[in-house]
Amino acid sequence: MVTTIQVSEELKEKLSKRKISPKDSYEEIIWDLLEDTLELSEQTKIDISLAREEFEKGEFVTHEQLKKELGL
Repeated sequence: MVTTIQVSEELKEKLSKRKISPKDSYEEIIWDLLEDTLELSEQTKIDISLAREEFEKGEFVTHEQLKKELGL
């Protein structure tokens, strides 16, 4: 369901300044602002935990190593 909300001109201007491109919608801007306050999904928590374990075991490649491997 789509709904309309009313915001002040001041808030609209502040939201407009956060646009990365003119095609960004106000909904995208609001979701980006809310993202930091949203709970991580269970799958994301699992992925982070696995990544930390791999890092602690030394199972990773540095940025420099990857660049060298790719010939960059």
